[in-house]
Amino acid sequence: MREYIPQISNLLNGVWDGLPFLLPEFILTITFLLTIFSGFAQKERSTITWCFTFIGIVLAGVAAVMQRFSPAVEPVFFGMILPDANGSTLKALVSAVCLLFCIFVYYNQPLQNHSKKIDDLLSVLLAIHIGLNLMTVAVNWLMAYITIEMVSIGSYIMVAYLSRNNKQSEAAMKYVLFGTVCSAIMLYGLSLFYGYTGSLNFVDPHHLSALAMMPFPVFILAMLFVLTGIGFKLSFVPFHFWSPDVYQGAPTPVTAFLSTAPKIGAIMLLGRFVLAWSQETDIGLPAPLFYLLVAVAIFSMLLGNLVAIRQSNMKRMMAYSSIGHTGFLMMIILADTERSFPVLFFFLTSYVIMNMGVFMLADYLEEKFGLVEITEYKGLGKSHPFVMSVLTLFMVSLIGLPPTIGFVAKLLTFSALLNAYQANGDTAWLLLLITGAITTVVALFFYFKIPLQAFLKNTNNEAKQEVHTNALLFVVFLLGFLSLLLGIFPSFVLNLL
Repeated sequence: MREYIPQISNLLNGVWDGLPFLLPEFILTITFLLTIFSGFAQKERSTITWCFTFIGIVLAGVAAVMQRFSPAVEPVFFGMILPDANGSTLKALVSAVCLLFCIFVYYNQPLQNHSKKIDDLLSVLLAIHIGLNLMTVAVNWLMAYITIEMVSIGSYIMVAYLSRNNKQSEAAMKYVLFGTVCSAIMLYGLSLFYGYTGSLNFVDPHHLSALAMMPFPVFILAMLFVLTGIGFKLSFVPFHFWSPDVYQGAPTPVTAFLSTAPKIGAIMLLGRFVLAWSQETDIGLPAPLFYLLVAVAIFSMLLGNLVAIRQSNMKRMMAYSSIGHTGFLMMIILADTERSFPVLFFFLTSYVIMNMGVFMLADYLEEKFGLVEITEYKGLGKSHPFVMSVLTLFMVSLIGLPPTIGFVAKLLTFSALLNAYQANGDTAWLLLLITGAITTVVALFFYFKIPLQAFLKNTNNEAKQEVHTNALLFVVFLLGFLSLLLGIFPSFVLNLL
């Protein structure tokens, strides 16, 4: 027994040294416990639980911002996580998404009127928040897998939380089944990685060198298996099948959350792995893997934007829009995550603002007027000009037209790709640029369907005249203002990085 005492001491020291870097997660864990106990004490509206959740997320976000100024230089917790400045910045962005979700849920009547209330939903949100935080700083495949599972299981519960009809139950079941299969496939791929390298630390030069020395068919097979799990969270092609049905069947606040928050953690996880090849090895990212990711980005942009044209349901259209935007995110990480991190963060910030704003307004129109199809927006621009003008602003930003934040985000992305093409002249960069430009033009045809219906077509439905303003609409208008402000003055965000 005595021979194990030094090892136990070293283990405890490793844990102790890493604790200060988990302050945001510690705050969220305490808040998680408080929300569980506070839920027992309430029988009506879940105000106390909501207040605990809101305050806890704010404190976690503040702790993440403070952590950005004292980041870890080397991985902590035995090489499992690397809480660097980039990871801390994305933790703060995740906190912002969770705060918007809290506000969204509080003003969503179907969730508030449901017999379950929102106490358990908020507790699940905090658990997902912890998983997303750890996903942004994970540098070990085991930690990556655990965090993906934390986020996935919580997401399953969110989607099934309000199952009131067959369509919602079907969406939840598809999500669970597809996610479970993807998780099992990823785990098998990780077992191949470990079997050939003897390590799971994907920023370790020895691990990457051993991966490069694997037999080519085995490497590609294992890489495809691992990308299955990451692709499930990013919903890129060909792992996008779940998103349209789940987006349509889930409660709208949950749809808004799933379209934004998991992508932040998953794209950072994939970005760290891609970056490690150029930082830690002399060979760079293996050509087969590079061209595989290029193909995934191109097909995601093409399929997402082309299929979105045929959609008449607002949430399904946004599902395919999300797939298309995933292709842009992948272009950024392929262009060198370290130097392109400001571009990545700006694009993610713009994406959160645009998507959250669109889904909040879509939910408002669905709750007040029962509108779910785009063709039902006829004449709303005349009866509710302010609401529909803000929604049109978000659509213009999603396309990438000036003077919105979406225009700056796409401009920065194209600039990063152009620099990469000029640096090595690989035709793949040119293909990505051309595809991005073409799909931006294609996006005009489905995003502008909404202002077309709202402002250029008439309706005889006079029941749509009444409008009730609440705090949720104020948040939407604030997001619209930010979309314009950061489109005109992007330096407000870029200078912080």
